[in-house]
Amino acid sequence: MTWLRALRETSRSGLKVERTRLEPLVALRAAAGVAIVVGLALWLWSPPVAASSAFGAFAAGVATFQRSWRPRPVLALATGAGLAVSTFLGYLAASHVVLFVLLLAVWSFGAGMAWALGPTTGMVSALTVAVMLVTVTLPTSALSALHHAALVGLGALVQAALIVVFPIRRWGAQRDALADAFAAEADYARRLRHEPVVPFDPEALMAARAAAELTPRQARRRPDELHGQRALAERIRPVLASLADPTVGAAAEGPERDRAREVLAVAAVVLDAVARSIRHGTPLEVPERADALLRSDAPGAELTGSARRSATRLVSLLSAAVERAEGSGPADATGTAHLLRPKAGELLPTAMRTVRRQVHWDAPVLRHALRLSVVACVGYVLGGALPLGHGYWAPMASVMVMRPDFTQTYERGVARFTGSLVGVALGTGITQSTHPGTYALAGLAVVSIGLMYLLMRSGYVVAQACVGAYVVFLLDMGGQQVEQTVRDRVLLTLLGGLLAMAAYAVFPAWETPRLRDRLAEWIEATSGYVAAVMDAHADPGRRRHGAVRRALLDLRAAGAAWDQAVARADAEPVRHRGVSRSAVRDADAALSAAGRVGLVMEAHQPGKDAAPVPAAARFAAALREATARAADQVRERRAPDWSALHAELARWPSDPAGDRVVRRGAELLVDTLDELAEALRPRSAGRRHPAGEPGPPAAR
Repeated sequence: MTWLRALRETSRSGLKVERTRLEPLVALRAAAGVAIVVGLALWLWSPPVAASSAFGAFAAGVATFQRSWRPRPVLALATGAGLAVSTFLGYLAASHVVLFVLLLAVWSFGAGMAWALGPTTGMVSALTVAVMLVTVTLPTSALSALHHAALVGLGALVQAALIVVFPIRRWGAQRDALADAFAAEADYARRLRHEPVVPFDPEALMAARAAAELTPRQARRRPDELHGQRALAERIRPVLASLADPTVGAAAEGPERDRAREVLAVAAVVLDAVARSIRHGTPLEVPERADALLRSDAPGAELTGSARRSATRLVSLLSAAVERAEGSGPADATGTAHLLRPKAGELLPTAMRTVRRQVHWDAPVLRHALRLSVVACVGYVLGGALPLGHGYWAPMASVMVMRPDFTQTYERGVARFTGSLVGVALGTGITQSTHPGTYALAGLAVVSIGLMYLLMRSGYVVAQACVGAYVVFLLDMGGQQVEQTVRDRVLLTLLGGLLAMAAYAVFPAWETPRLRDRLAEWIEATSGYVAAVMDAHADPGRRRHGAVRRALLDLRAAGAAWDQAVARADAEPVRHRGVSRSAVRDADAALSAAGRVGLVMEAHQPGKDAAPVPAAARFAAALREATARAADQVRERRAPDWSALHAELARWPSDPAGDRVVRRGAELLVDTLDELAEALRPRSAGRRHPAGEPGPPAAR
């Protein structure tokens, strides 16, 4: 993609306004926190103090809207603590330009490295840098530093207290995540009726697992309908795929296929009903047609073999999901009780290891941290040197728009400038035409920030327009010259956005050259999952559910990393140095099919008393060895060689003697891996495919 096209596409994405589900009560509560802080500061101190102290409540409110499964009061308090510390240090160093620039460089670098821990941590860290930049415009003394830091912390404390005193949709995030998982499986069941090998996007199940991680106190207070449901959702998915698959499930045509479609349709209805019940905490309502299937003694009477077993197993799992949603299931949660979130002290070593893994020259997070540090310092120096005033807006704009990847940085740069321009113009028009008083300006500021909280999920440009008006009202309340502020803010915001964009162009962290590494990791994870399932068939007497589960989670993580890498690479303005689009499309399809092989075999895992399948163990060992070599070959830009798997499959006994599913799965796996090798074979070696776009997310 050329730079011109990349800029056009990112600009269009940044200015997009999306329709999303609004949360007016949550927005009202966050705006009330800002109003309380501003009102108290006006009553006890002065308008300038009120204008500055409102930043803590505003930032804490923004942090609690980020995607996180942790308790919202904890996020607010953590944000307040970070803001208070950055405010205090900024005050102490503000009178010495060189010292402040050094502090800004170190603090910005740390904030950039915080993105290794997740987007919520990265966003909160960026806010602390913004606060540090703002504080240099205020009086510099140790006493005033402590005073202002306390006020910033007070704003976060007020937000946290409101979350505790006025909880809105308690367990709402966890309910939504689990309901989304069941709704995704309902949609999957409907699509399987028409396309038996349709891929499944595991994002909803991954989110449900993340939401199920609880503290011991949360685990004791969790609603009954959230107990164990995620494990049921996980077990339902492979059974759906196994029933629909024409290779090992229902026949491709005829009465058996018609019955499979009926069972899948009823399963979709039941899963949707369970999702609605969990999301809203209401009694479960199952339609009569679905209830008849759940009570049937022979749901798969028209089916044969593995298809009949899959239908019987599916009805059993659906009945268990209905019982749990109705509160009549077992009280002990077998699926999520073990997902206890470690304490902060236990998380620290893991966080340090996560950050250390990003400390190498090609790591996107390290490059982002270096860019952020340099741009913040350059923006601060340039803003102070230009005869515009309010020079901190240039580095603040850069800090708030910069992200570790190209797409988000450029999208947010365009959106921030456009939104700020609109917001500042609207705010200025209101103040100049009505000349409101101090308390009226405070009210307008609270309304602006309330609209930002309400509409912030609609798009970054909308949120920035509200923030622009909010800043104008606060600065006018504090007695600053609005006309001068508007002009300076627009020019310096543009400068900050240009610095951020230029920094990524000069010192990029492109995803395109790393596509082969991501693909190799996905190949290893896919083969590891299939091998773990085959080991379970090879020795049913051993408990291997944990190994299969860990392999599936690794597969999902690798697949999600691949999907994100493809999406980012597709928008990058770089010459092709990774994998062509046609190879991406074909490799995606081949590995999706390989993952589906493991999925179907997982649905037919044998009982402990089943006969072992020694050939499956030999094939799993050969698969692991061949995959290790293939991953290296992919990284070296060569097509993988699966001849060892062909040889092992040829040694498989001709009479499977009861292991038809696993033998057929091995055959299908070899076929899909051959398709992968063909997809990655260089064009000079005879590969001919039309160019195309990457395929849909893999079925993991």
